[in-house]
Amino acid sequence: MVTAINDDMFSGAAIEDPYAYYGQIRSEDPVHWNEKYNLWVLTRYEDVVWCTRHNELFSSAVFKNDHRDPYPQIDESDMGLYDDVRKFFASWFIQHDRPVHMDMRRVLHGYFTPKAMEQWRPMVKSVIKDLLDEADEQGEMDIMRDFATPLPLFVIAQMMGMPYEDRKFIRVLAEKLLFIGRGDIGRMKPLHDGIYELIDYLSPVVEERIKHPEDDFISVLADGERRGIYTREQVVSNAILLLLAGHETTINLICNGSLAFMQHPDQWRLLKEDQGDVVPPLINRATEECLRFDPPVKSIQRIAVEDVELGGKLIRKNDRVRWFISGANRDPEQFENPNTFDINRWPNAHVGFGSGIHHCLGATLARLEGQEAFKALAERYDTLNLKTKQFDYQPSITFRSLKALPVSLN
Repeated sequence: MVTAINDDMFSGAAIEDPYAYYGQIRSEDPVHWNEKYNLWVLTRYEDVVWCTRHNELFSSAVFKNDHRDPYPQIDESDMGLYDDVRKFFASWFIQHDRPVHMDMRRVLHGYFTPKAMEQWRPMVKSVIKDLLDEADEQGEMDIMRDFATPLPLFVIAQMMGMPYEDRKFIRVLAEKLLFIGRGDIGRMKPLHDGIYELIDYLSPVVEERIKHPEDDFISVLADGERRGIYTREQVVSNAILLLLAGHETTINLICNGSLAFMQHPDQWRLLKEDQGDVVPPLINRATEECLRFDPPVKSIQRIAVEDVELGGKLIRKNDRVRWFISGANRDPEQFENPNTFDINRWPNAHVGFGSGIHHCLGATLARLEGQEAFKALAERYDTLNLKTKQFDYQPSITFRSLKALPVSLN
């Protein structure tokens, strides 16, 4: 039976279970015009991959070129704040198209190569051990608060060359930036505050790295300014982008993946009994399946550069287009038994990190942290027992983020 599609993508149903919500759209109208928010919603794997690989047809410069009001609506009195927010986000390198995007990305590429990221693995293991030792003393933990959040935050702070004691402060400010993907009518105020507090915090750091470069990615961005590729404002704003993207997605990967294992004890046992006789290793396969099954990021927005026909529909020039990883990663046309959590699934060509020229720059780092986190949990605990049956998610169209995940240990 076909039921009417509810176009409110911030409804409780859409937030709590995006796989059922976008699965219905994928089944009934995979190239769907959302009347409520005036944008195209793409949910089919084939369409999402096709669009990511035709970047000449779909512009990433959304904040620069889309002058329509934000959706959902905000208070009229906050439109001035929104103009400032748009200007800030428009300076991110991921908000540019070729050739500027490639020039800006190339500055950072060498820092985030797989070989370079692998050097961080011993430190990641050490941080994980310390966090779990502390949890063992308590006999319980909130995986979101006590494990999934401090681990990647510590790593990204180290990569930025930030003092250890600043981590919690940085997280508080970064959380304000997450209001960009939420539907709160008053979301511009905390978002605006977070942006400018981080600018105030990082501007003197950038000034210091310009004069005295160190072995961190702020110094890499500062070198981009010396080479004329970045402006000073772009150095600061992209440092904030890497701070946010460098830990928020990994937080959700670890938290969502841990929940998936607890809800699928047969897969937990498989991971614990792993004898290391598969290629790639089972922990790598398991991490990829976590990225497919309940990915950290739900959706990406673009603007059509010209009229494009897709799925029998005409997407017109300048139309807003948003594709949903939540729909693509559970597409039965691409994945056998897509709603089954199977850590032996291979190959696993999910789009958890996007695809094409905008494939996530920090994907290798996120994978590394996820692998070590899940491996350590499996080695240390026979069981992780959920202390709640109620799972609350942040009301975001962008991120799939639990508010809390309390467990008792063994």
